[in-house]
Amino acid sequence: MSKLMRSISGIRGIVGDTLTPQVLSSHVKAFLQITKAKRVVIGRDSRPTGEAIQQFVSGICRLSGVDVVDVGLSTTPSVEILTTHFKADAGIIITASHNPLEWNALKFLNNKGLFLGPDDVKKLFELADQDRFDYPDYRTMGSYEVAPDADGIHIQGTLAIPFVDVEAIRNCKFKVAVDAVNGAGSYIVPRLLEELGCEVVRVHCKPDGTFPRGAEPIPENLGDLRDAVKKNGCALGFAVDPDADRCALVDGLGQSIGEEYTLAIATEEVLSQKKGATCVNLSTSRMNEDVAEKYGCECSRAKVGEINVSLQMIEKGCIIGGEGNGGVILPALHYGRDSLVAAALVLSWMAHHQGGPEKFVTENPAYVMPKKKFELGDKKVADILPKVKQAFADWKSDERDGLWLGKGKSWVHVRASNTEPVIRVIAEAPTVEEAEALCSKVEGMI
Repeated sequence: MSKLMRSISGIRGIVGDTLTPQVLSSHVKAFLQITKAKRVVIGRDSRPTGEAIQQFVSGICRLSGVDVVDVGLSTTPSVEILTTHFKADAGIIITASHNPLEWNALKFLNNKGLFLGPDDVKKLFELADQDRFDYPDYRTMGSYEVAPDADGIHIQGTLAIPFVDVEAIRNCKFKVAVDAVNGAGSYIVPRLLEELGCEVVRVHCKPDGTFPRGAEPIPENLGDLRDAVKKNGCALGFAVDPDADRCALVDGLGQSIGEEYTLAIATEEVLSQKKGATCVNLSTSRMNEDVAEKYGCECSRAKVGEINVSLQMIEKGCIIGGEGNGGVILPALHYGRDSLVAAALVLSWMAHHQGGPEKFVTENPAYVMPKKKFELGDKKVADILPKVKQAFADWKSDERDGLWLGKGKSWVHVRASNTEPVIRVIAEAPTVEEAEALCSKVEGMI
């Protein structure tokens, strides 16, 4: 048996192993109970099990007296936007994001299109574990409707963002490549780019239930996109994950510059037009702090997890924020990570700077950021962290999410993953030697 992963990111597991009809049913019923939902938006990514799970979850909702708005194949940010657009009480996204094909998951949204907070998640899991639910009789069964052109609603919202210079982008007539890993972004991302006047080269944009590369948009998985950029003379390439809330870049030279640059470029585009507070998670590059400092703005850090960043952004009134995995959050549209927003802001930056991502790379301080993960086995993260803290006794520490340690322009973050049974170790420093040494030092203690 694999482990059923339960966190603020929802529940995820291997279908037929830990993610069973019983698990789905109990968690959906618990979710409906704590939200008191009467109308729910449901969308999914392209996984082979997605459609069947969507039908099953829709059935549970309807038999519970809840109306269902089916938005079909949809990105995670699309479902977040559509939940509020259709004035639903809640939303359910069926996607295991960057996990392999055998996994699937449920992500739960409130009536504001936000992931549930820690308190609601705790209550949901307690109710699901009790698994004592009643169903109303047939006379109160919920209705079912399929949303027309749900993608169009997300696209039009993106085009209306005040920080996206649509006219300037269209005048540039960029040629770009898109690798959607045959996921939920396969149609909507190229369509947005064409609306922005781009010529689009499609790479892995057939949502047929297969992932032709590793699901995460990290450099080692983007060989086909790099080849497409070079072969077709593209200005840049966009890579998204299966649910398209993350966006990584390949520059005009055909180089994978890393997903950390997406948020930094987007942040500069926004702050150059309007100053305001920003927020990133504890595992995100300090490039964002450099950009914020350049414009005299504050950059705070939140716990890892989209909802943690979103809630801190709301609290501090941030104008932009996100996570360094390519997840850009722009409150001007909604408080969720959004690859469409990321792509539009990057293109707007390019239109205003007469250059691609490679220009941003050369004009800003460079850092090295190894991201490693290790199987926990029988070890417990709680037993490891005190040893790590002691080894970095003279470093600034933050224990809100695992253990974050910083000194000068370097930091290291050690924490249990929300989505995989592993411990993550991420470090950042101005040189390869220092960054790798930080990871190695922690690895020795693990």
